[in-house]
Amino acid sequence: MKIDFYALPSPCYIVDERLLRQNLEILDSVQQRTGCKILLALKGFSMYSIFPIVAQYLKGISASSLFEAKLGYEEMGKEVHVYAPAYIEEDFEELLGYCDHIVFNSFDQWNKYKEKIKSINYKKIECGIRINPEYSEIQTPIYNPCYRHSRLGVTLSNFQPEYLEGLDGLHFHTLCEQNSDTLERTVKVVDEKFGEYIRKMKWLNLGGGHHITRPDYDIETLVRTINFLKNKYSIDIYLEPGEAIALNTGYLVATVLDIVDNDMKIAVLDASAACHMPDVLEMPYRPEIIAAGKPGEYPYTYRLGGNTCLAGDIIGDYSFKEPLKNGDKLVFCDMAHYTMVKNNTFNGVNLPSIATFTEKEGIKVLKSFAYGDYKSRL
Repeated sequence: MKIDFYALPSPCYIVDERLLRQNLEILDSVQQRTGCKILLALKGFSMYSIFPIVAQYLKGISASSLFEAKLGYEEMGKEVHVYAPAYIEEDFEELLGYCDHIVFNSFDQWNKYKEKIKSINYKKIECGIRINPEYSEIQTPIYNPCYRHSRLGVTLSNFQPEYLEGLDGLHFHTLCEQNSDTLERTVKVVDEKFGEYIRKMKWLNLGGGHHITRPDYDIETLVRTINFLKNKYSIDIYLEPGEAIALNTGYLVATVLDIVDNDMKIAVLDASAACHMPDVLEMPYRPEIIAAGKPGEYPYTYRLGGNTCLAGDIIGDYSFKEPLKNGDKLVFCDMAHYTMVKNNTFNGVNLPSIATFTEKEGIKVLKSFAYGDYKSRL
């Protein structure tokens, strides 16, 4: 890999731009084959230092807030699409200055703001409504937008076609880290339920959760599904993955601080699940570590924990070929997405530095954090 992880500060996120470009080339191939437009969803990955690279391949960003929209507008400079469950009235006028597309979660929100949008005379902002097809194959309720009593999107029984005038598109988001066969089945439901309204639209946004850059992802089914919609309805298709852009492109480097014994060996790290990789606790999932295995796979097994006072700040159990010792570096894989955008300073634990790696420049530390970053948030 040619990355000297011991040369990095600890803890530290590092994104390998070679791997990032590989993902972007896959995504661009889908655009080329279908004519769809793919956006970077900032909720998954907002590392704006690499936006110039993303801009070479993708059409823009999707945002869920004023700050995300402003960041995409300033740092990417391409299309800015916005969706939020509800808009904050005090932010709305500024938000309109940054966005090209805005999607509303309800007809009440659309009716509240449509006159304000019509009054904009310096550009055309295209508007849409998020629909809830009441079909999802996500097993974890916290990530299922179609779970019972979901607040996200308009169901068919609550759809109000009398308010469609002025709307340009429909949007749905029902996937989470899923393959294209799930999308194909979902599109079938959306087509059956909302087809008569899709016919009246200029575009359809298929949301995020598409794991397009995963090695086993079925791109042919994705292409077929997109082309089905384009051919049937003669509309533009948008996708807005976040994770697929940064999937398997980054690492979190951590250091062993201490090893304690309580019926098993426990290694305390300077990286925290609660602070630096919260999806480990929230999803939950077990990140891979370079040169480590499952418990018992290698001779020496340890439970890895963070250096906060949260009892459950546990990353998981791993085995190693050699005993761990203080000062050892551990490299967690696939740590670019949903880390930097979700991390926190609980317990006053410092945030990891942020770095990139390129063939030309090698390691480049872009940002480090200090006490002022912690204090300024409080």
